[in-house]
Amino acid sequence: MIDWIRQQMKRGVSSNDRLNIVRESLQILCLKTINDKGYFNHLAFLGGTSLRILFSLRRFSEDLDFSIYEKTGYDSTALVEELRRAFHFYNIPLETKEKSEGNVQNVMMKFTGLLKELGLSALAEQKLSIKLEMDMNPPAGWNLENTLITKTYLFNITHYDLPSLYAGKLHACFFRKFTKGRDFYDFAWYLGGKIKPNFLLLNNAILQTEKKHKKITKKNFKDFLLQSIQKIDFNAVKKDVERFLEDKTELGIFNAKTIRSTIERTCS
Repeated sequence: MIDWIRQQMKRGVSSNDRLNIVRESLQILCLKTINDKGYFNHLAFLGGTSLRILFSLRRFSEDLDFSIYEKTGYDSTALVEELRRAFHFYNIPLETKEKSEGNVQNVMMKFTGLLKELGLSALAEQKLSIKLEMDMNPPAGWNLENTLITKTYLFNITHYDLPSLYAGKLHACFFRKFTKGRDFYDFAWYLGGKIKPNFLLLNNAILQTEKKHKKITKKNFKDFLLQSIQKIDFNAVKKDVERFLEDKTELGIFNAKTIRSTIERTCS
C-alpha cells in the first residue's frame, strides 16, 4: 500500500499537491472498507469529496461526509474498528477518536509517521488527519444512487444523487456560519453543469437549521442565488480554496461579477 501511495504521489507537482494525493489515497481505502463491510447499507456518501471521487471534480478535499439513512443495525464503534483493522493490514498506523455533537457524529482519523515515511515531513510525529462526519438526522427528501468506482479498487458507493448533493451544497454555501471557499468551488461546478437542485431537500435542510420556511422553488431560485451571493466575500473564498485546486488559474472565476453572470445565464 505504501509503495502504491508513492506511485500516486508522482502526479503531484508541489509538496502540497503530493499531500493532497496521499490524503485522497487514504480516503479511497476508507470508502472501500466501508463498502466491503456493508456500511453503505446505512451510510450515504455526500459533500465535496463525493464530487471528487464520483464525478471527477477538479479539487482535492479533506473530509468524508455521510448521512445515516438507515439507523437499524448501524454501529459506529464497529465501523471504526473495521477501519483500524484495514489500515493495520496495510501497515499504516492509525489513531481514531470519536465525538458526537448534536446530530453529528465525528471520527477523527490520524496517521502518525506516514508523512515522514513518504518523504513529506522531517518529523516522525507529524500527523495527517482525515475526519469522517456522519449526520445522524439528515433532513428528509434525499434520493439515493449507487455508483461503481474504479479508482485502484473496484467497489460500490451509495450516495445522494446530484440534485440532492446540490441541495446540500447550497445549504452549506448560504447557511453555514462561516465562508468555506471549497463550498463555492463546488457551487460553481454545479452552476456550470446546469444542475437543478432537489428543492424539497433544500427547503427541509433550511427549516431544520434556520427554523424558517424559505419556500425556494424553480421560479424564485435565481433571485435567491443573486441575493445570497451579495453577502459572500470572494477574497475569503479564494484564500480557503487555493491549496485544494489542481489548477490555480481557476481562482480567477471567484468574483461577484463572474458568478452573477453565470447565475443569470444558467438559472433562467
